[in-house]
Amino acid sequence: MSTHDLKKAVREKYGHAAKQALTGQKSCCGPGNADPITINLYNPSETREVPQEAVLASLGCGNPTALAQLNPGEVVLDLGSGGGIDVLLSARRVGPNGKAYGLDMTDEMLALARQNQARAGVTNAEFLKGEIENIPLPDNSVDVVISNCVINLSADKGRVLKEVFRVLKPGGRVAVSDIVVRGEVPPDIRRNVELWAGCIAGALHETEYRDLLAAAGFEEISIEPTRVYHAEDARQFLDGQGLDLDSIAAKIDGNFMSAFVRARKPWS
Repeated sequence: MSTHDLKKAVREKYGHAAKQALTGQKSCCGPGNADPITINLYNPSETREVPQEAVLASLGCGNPTALAQLNPGEVVLDLGSGGGIDVLLSARRVGPNGKAYGLDMTDEMLALARQNQARAGVTNAEFLKGEIENIPLPDNSVDVVISNCVINLSADKGRVLKEVFRVLKPGGRVAVSDIVVRGEVPPDIRRNVELWAGCIAGALHETEYRDLLAAAGFEEISIEPTRVYHAEDARQFLDGQGLDLDSIAAKIDGNFMSAFVRARKPWS
């Protein structure tokens, strides 16, 4: 699988998801109709704060805005911001003296996010086009970097985390939701491009995640499970892929989890 093919698959999947949201349809992170990854991540008080299209376009595996403890006046960057739900929620939390950036490489998602921003009346947010491996912001410009089930989609996660370190201010923090592996990922799953775009095959082992964060320069690293996926969950998000579900579900059982990943850039 080439990096080009992976990015093409991700763009196609998430562009389609944006179009579905505009027609009132919910798109799943995984290919199946029932999705144990994306269901019930936001409480009703949060979903009332944003347009329904932002909720429908949410393909995350967690709720980083609720866990990141954002403070008034902070500058927040959301990697892979999609339809904008986490950016809009973050913008409200940091208040008028703060700012929330969203970064996405998919034109359809950017258009949807900007439309959702206008509908929500949020003025302290900005959506940028670009790739998470090359963040279009200056050094030491962001207080908090969040992301929701996107870093696992990158073919160069080490580069992503180095870029995150670069744009964070001294003392800045990472607070991302992501899919993390605890066991071995079968090679046939990693080779399937559609599973990369479905938030499973690109997942890092938790030890590797810690190592890449440390190599980028981060400290105070923690990985907290929020949902652990079992064989029946795997059957749901792999349905319709032409795979041997009995075999693959057993290999996934208990080895994949949604997790909240935290780290901090040193103060000096």
